Amino acid sequence: MDRQTSRVHSRVVEKAANDALLRRGVTIEEIAKIVYEMQMPYNKGLTIEHCIESIKSVLKKREMQHAILVGIELDELAEKKMLSAPLQQIVEADEGLFGVDETIALGAVFTYGSIAVTTFGHLDKNKIGIISKLDTKIGNGVHTFLDDIVCSIAASAASRLAHRTRDLEEANETFEDIAPEETAPESNIDDVRT
Repeated sequence: MDRQTSRVHSRVVEKAANDALLRRGVTIEEIAKIVYEMQMPYNKGLTIEHCIESIKSVLKKREMQHAILVGIELDELAEKKMLSAPLQQIVEADEGLFGVDETIALGAVFTYGSIAVTTFGHLDKNKIGIISKLDTKIGNGVHTFLDDIVCSIAASAASRLAHRTRDLEEANETFEDIAPEETAPESNIDDVRT
């Protein structure tokens, strides 16, 4: 098999990851509320729209897309009772010593540096916003991986904003001075995936 012809196009993977989040009831806006709550005290003029733009950039990263696709697939297989024992029971119960869910989500966070890693830990511990809803296991849904993936997306987006804040400070600007689409200035460069 030719490796070039067997590759999945980036746009297909990005759409599949975004569709999977929506299928599981997670919207960019819900994640943006978390990012805004965390970053607003440190960023003059920050709006929810800036946070949404940062999340959109994070969702363009292959590492994040892969974490989303793998994690959600495992949650859905657990809901259908399609995992082998004892993994089925471990994932269904979201056992405390099962760290694979955090490991997958944390792997995607590494792209955004140590601030993203510490923010991930904070979110995983404090369960802000939709993360708390996903973690409570209300209903029949299994969200063992999804709650950590949302932590990963929010932590990465918050880290991007923190780094952008530094850029703005060096230019004597704040988020008040830039439009939301300028949150990801690298998006204006051809062939760059943020």
